[in-house]
Amino acid sequence: MDPTWLKHYPQGVPHTIDPDQYASLVALLDESFHKYKDRPAYHFMGKSLRFGEVDDLSRAFAAYLQSQGLVKGDRVAVMMPNVLQYPVVVAGILRAGLVLVNVNPLYTPRELEHQLKDSGAKLIVIIENFAATLQACHDAVPSKKVVLASMGDLLGLAKGLLVNLVVRKVKKMVPAFSLPGAVRFNEAIAKGRRSPFKAPPLKRDDIAVLQYTGGTTGVSKGAVLKHRNIIANVLQIEAWNAPVTKKIPPGEQITMVCVLPLYHIFAFTVNMMVAMRIGGANVLIPNPRDLPSVFKELAKYKFHILPAVNSLFNAMVNHAQFNRVDWSNLVLSVGGGMAITGGTAKLWLEKTKSPICEGYGLSETSAAATCNPVTSTAYSGTIGIPLPSTELTLLDDEGREVAMGAPGEIAIRGPQVMAGYWQRPDETAKVMTPDGYFRSGDIGTVDERGYFKIVDRKKDMILVSGFNVYPNEVEEVVGLMPGVLECAAVGVPDEHSGEAVKLVVVRKDAAVSEAAVRAYCEANLTGYKRPRIVEFRTDLPKTAVGKILRRELRVKT
Repeated sequence: MDPTWLKHYPQGVPHTIDPDQYASLVALLDESFHKYKDRPAYHFMGKSLRFGEVDDLSRAFAAYLQSQGLVKGDRVAVMMPNVLQYPVVVAGILRAGLVLVNVNPLYTPRELEHQLKDSGAKLIVIIENFAATLQACHDAVPSKKVVLASMGDLLGLAKGLLVNLVVRKVKKMVPAFSLPGAVRFNEAIAKGRRSPFKAPPLKRDDIAVLQYTGGTTGVSKGAVLKHRNIIANVLQIEAWNAPVTKKIPPGEQITMVCVLPLYHIFAFTVNMMVAMRIGGANVLIPNPRDLPSVFKELAKYKFHILPAVNSLFNAMVNHAQFNRVDWSNLVLSVGGGMAITGGTAKLWLEKTKSPICEGYGLSETSAAATCNPVTSTAYSGTIGIPLPSTELTLLDDEGREVAMGAPGEIAIRGPQVMAGYWQRPDETAKVMTPDGYFRSGDIGTVDERGYFKIVDRKKDMILVSGFNVYPNEVEEVVGLMPGVLECAAVGVPDEHSGEAVKLVVVRKDAAVSEAAVRAYCEANLTGYKRPRIVEFRTDLPKTAVGKILRRELRVKT
């Protein structure tokens, strides 16, 4: 495909980046630890952790891991929300030459067991709030060594004790558990300080992270991300963001809001790793669903960059306490993970004066593959154009490039694309083309400027009497209806048309009726795209990152 998109790069954004400028991801970390040692790297519950402190703590944790007999290439699982220990542990794992396995803290014992067995993780770092989940499957998994963290570990003695008391006794957020032999996080750090640390030789092609896919398309698989993959994506995002980050006054530290979970590839790279490279700070939000607490925390800081998903942008901008936050310093709102809807984008721009800049990527692409130019002033309805050193094309089922204007499967090639799925050559072969493109499973179109648009996932397409209906289109239309907070469209069996469209709506205005929704759809959608079934719910089932779980909406109620 002709890279027409390069003509639409903002001034000063390079067409390519050099992913080989660092010998490893650890070399990038070491550079920043030294260069920004006195700057705050993380803010959490009133406590700030400087780059130099993350350096010191992570070196101690790396030494602890080596003292436990772990050697280069061994996997270590991390099951924590956004707390100060997370970046310390990640840096320690990487510095010891080990492989990080990110784990969703909300996993059930069955899901956790699968991931620990599949990755072969020898040690797990887990926050005590979810220790009961590990206990339920501990006998069946290889992760016999356990490091147990608590919310207050790095908050100082007095505050840490108070926070842990509230979490355990007042809010009762720590179910009873028994994990004999588990070592407390602060004990591990203390032991690490007394142990020798020997930095292993690392190469760009060493594995840094196993990032498991959400499992919504079947069994959860580990995307193998090498040091070079993540370095590349960090440099791509840094270059892409430069036109707006350069506007921040000299001497003012760039501050990001980390409201998405760090165990997810979006926040892992876009928040933690990019901030590490540029010497930025992250405001860690452990529970984005508690919006009053989110706003209370954000009111304390001057912040510049906010990555989020559509459902979170939507919930925030419609919340009664939205205006208690000063949004005037926000220079970049980054949307990803799911399609940004026009209604949400419009309201966000009105209230913050910062347009949502929609991008696109997957676990398999170390996060970002495309993005709208950060200089955009309006919602485009697209996922933008490929990042530097990235190529996209659209393929048919036989792997041939489709004609201009026709929908096809988005395929991505670039230095951020994974090496394959962990120990699954058969699954890797299904998604990687002979010439190095990753087949995303997303159906898209591209316009004459090189801007790509997602029409939908292959599996989510609804076939109504031989006509293709893409749920995103239905949701985009109904999402603009006054009184609708959010919605989702799915296909359900229908004896007449094979499948029919089922629409599930969450109301912002209780007066919105089924008849009104149907009338709105009749006015805005052609016959076969209109919902046969309209259902109202108080909320939609979502993953921890905020993606709507369409499969759960297909069941009859």
